[in-house]
Order: sequence, then C-alpha cells, then structure tokens
Amino acid sequence: MFIPYGRQSIDEEDIQAVVEVLRSDYLTTGPKVTEFEQVLADYVGAKYAVAVSNGTAALHIACLAAGVGPGDEVITTPITFAASANCALYCGATPVFADIKPDTYNIDPAEIEKKITDKTKAIVAVHYTGQPCEMDAIHAIAKEHNLIVIEDGAQVISGKYKGQMVGGLSDMTTFSFHPVKPVTTGEGGAVTTNDPELYKKLKLFQTHGITRDANQMTKNEGGWYYEQLELGFNYRITDIQCALGISQMKKLDGFAEHRRDLAARYDALFADKIADMKLVDENQRSLIVTPYQHPDCLSSYHLYMIQVPADIRKQVFDYLRENQIGVNVHYIPVYKHPYYQANGYQDVCCPNAEAFYAGAITLPLFADMTFEQVDYVVEKVCEGVKKFLLQKM
Repeated sequence: MFIPYGRQSIDEEDIQAVVEVLRSDYLTTGPKVTEFEQVLADYVGAKYAVAVSNGTAALHIACLAAGVGPGDEVITTPITFAASANCALYCGATPVFADIKPDTYNIDPAEIEKKITDKTKAIVAVHYTGQPCEMDAIHAIAKEHNLIVIEDGAQVISGKYKGQMVGGLSDMTTFSFHPVKPVTTGEGGAVTTNDPELYKKLKLFQTHGITRDANQMTKNEGGWYYEQLELGFNYRITDIQCALGISQMKKLDGFAEHRRDLAARYDALFADKIADMKLVDENQRSLIVTPYQHPDCLSSYHLYMIQVPADIRKQVFDYLRENQIGVNVHYIPVYKHPYYQANGYQDVCCPNAEAFYAGAITLPLFADMTFEQVDYVVEKVCEGVKKFLLQKM
C-alpha cells in the first residue's frame, strides 16, 4: 500500500461536527468561526486569533497589518513554501533571503542581521518542519532595528520554544490548516496576535476592509450600517471548515504525541541501520543525516527531513517512490523558481540552503502512520542509499 508523506486524520467525530453545521442556519461566516478563533487563541496562548481562508491569506493580511508596502523589504528564509516570500510581493515590497543554519535548517539570526537595510520592515521567521526558530535572537534583532516579527507557523502548531507554545511570542504568528498539516480545516489559516491594534487591522483585511464596529466607524446611521475603512479582501473562512477545525483541535495533543513518537522511532532505527550497514564516509560521517533538534525547541514534527548524498538523491527518491513510499522534497529554494529568477534574484545564493536542498528528502510522517510503516521506510531508505552508493564505486 502506498504511504503518503502526509495526510489528514478524519474520524466520525469530525464528520458529525461538519454534518451538524450543514443542518444549521449558518454555513459560511457564523458562530463556529468565532468559536474556532477562540479555541486556537487559547491553545497557543494568544489574546486574539483571526481565521482566514488559507495560510497564504494569513501571511498576506499579517504583512498588511504590519504596514508592509512599496519600497519596504521583508527578510525570510529560502527554504520554505513560496507564500512566505510572496506575501511581501503582494504588498509591493521586496523579499530578501537570509541563509539557513546547517543544523536546524531554520533561518540563521546572524544572516538576518547581515541583510538588514534602512528599507527593512519585517522578518518572516518560518518554523521549518515544525521546529521553532531561535526566537530570542530574532526578537533582539527586531527590537534593535524596530522591525515587525511575523512567525510563519504553518508547520509548527503544538511546537514550543523554551517551554512556551508558539503563537503568542511575536507581533503576529500565522498558521495553515491544509490537509497535510498537523490539524486541518480542509483549506484554512489564521493569524494570532496579542496586540489589539494589529487585531483590528487583521479583522479589516480579512473581510473586504469592512466593519460594523461603532468604535471604528466614522458615523452610524442604524442597525444596517457598515463602512469600508481599508481595501481588504474576501479571505473569510466558513463555519463548515471551522466546525472541522474545532473537532480537530480536540485531538491535536494526541496527534502531536504520536508524531513525536514516530520521529523518535525514525531516529533510533536510522541510528542502528547506519551503524549496521556502515553507511558512513571516510571521515565516519553518516551518509544519511537525520533531523537535529535544538535543545530550546519542541518540534511539532510536521515533516521528517533527511539528507542523502546529493549525487544519488534523485536515484534514492525514485527508488522510494517505486517502493510505494510517497517521499517529497521540501523545498526548492524560493529564489530558484523561474518567477524569482526573472525578477531580479539571478545572483542570490544562500550556500547552506542550496547544500541542504541538494540532498533533502521528506519522509512520510502523519497522525495515522504506524510504527510498521516507519520500519519499512527506514529499511528502504538504507537499502536504496547502499544500492546506489555501490553502483557509483
């Protein structure tokens, strides 16, 4: 049976939650949206949450609320989905790429510092694979240069930095609830914040820039009255999706615990197999690099990334696919995409990011995955690496 790299976990409770909404008076923006926002805010320890149609919309309105606009620069990592950089482009700003750390694969605070100019407006720190970035260092840089910090937490929900849940640490944090993420609403996203002024802006940008809040309107002609205060967007999420999200959030801690157990099994099995099969180079360095976990961080393990020798990566990847293992690669450095290459990024090079990408493979990891499936994946990875190394000799 094919093993995907990620997939949703839906049970009867989730289905019934959606059915109840389908039988109710509200299908689109209604009470379940507000309830989901509160559940999310409470879980991550933030004062406010604004739920939107997807994670990209969350990043866009976060940048808008931060005041990002034409002439500004936004620093982010190249090892991420394109949306982490595109959100700056949507606002007329320029994405600037800072290299990653070779151990955590997260953006390197020292590289952020090198990229700051008088045009820098914000930092989008991506918690890649679900491992939180080194937020103390990033916050210190932001404070020194008066920058907004937006955490792209699309992969990190349930992750912790220094014992504190990610979601209430910075100016804003965005989340994604795509089906491969730790919890899903089908499509969906959210922004969390502790700042009431940012919250007001986020709510406006979420819904066409329109408000019925008497405290924000210039006048009030009656119960029907509303005003458009900003050029916002229709980034609303539905009650149908949020009912699923509320049900999923009840299971999140269990999902997270199982993901961490799966990752621990991967770690242990790879360590044994690498030793048994002597999968090391002449300097006794492992030819299969497993994820490093920073001691200050508790990962959500959205992804389990390994690195294999770059010159056999494609062969190993194809071999695993042939053996019904749905491996993937996350991600092509964003500046390498044709759009970016055609728009001024031809000379950008982040050496650590490129070295990581050259050997990276994403292995399956999802809430319903079994330990037996992990065993099979590890066996086939090691088998493939050994096979193609021998062919090179």
